[in-house]
Amino acid sequence: MASPYRASSGETATEIILSTFRANGLFLEAGDRISGAHGLTSARWQVLGAVALAGRALTVPQIARRMGLARQSVHATVDRLVRDGLLKRLPNEDHRRSQLVDLTDRGRRIYRALDRDRGVWIDDLVRGLRRTDLKTTLAVLDELTRKLEANRASVASRRRVPVSTGKEER
Repeated sequence: MASPYRASSGETATEIILSTFRANGLFLEAGDRISGAHGLTSARWQVLGAVALAGRALTVPQIARRMGLARQSVHATVDRLVRDGLLKRLPNEDHRRSQLVDLTDRGRRIYRALDRDRGVWIDDLVRGLRRTDLKTTLAVLDELTRKLEANRASVASRRRVPVSTGKEER
């Protein structure tokens, strides 16, 4: 039943969001299986991937922004990856307190192996889906992401109506 507070396109968007949440959980589970074979988790793989795909050293805040993650969780993950010898810290001439993070040779080797495994997995996953459907899905998700990023400030600043606790003074 449609909500009286949303248009039908809003209801469809809500279904997309719920489906995306479910898919995200399943993607993370699959990522844990793939990365687990290399002694990693999806979170660690995601951070390695951000640096690898950038093709250059990044700061923790840059990694967090690119991956849509909290800076604190990325910082903790980077610390673990540095301890494990997959990432290294480098001085940042532009900002002394925010060091750069780059892949070690071992980190590059593991990321390449993960990327090969991901390639096999993704080819199997999308078998039978039309490329045009995948491109449309990507375009819609990219546009929704762009809108979410643009609306971050306005959503955070909206005035919230207090919820009644039933214990108000009489």
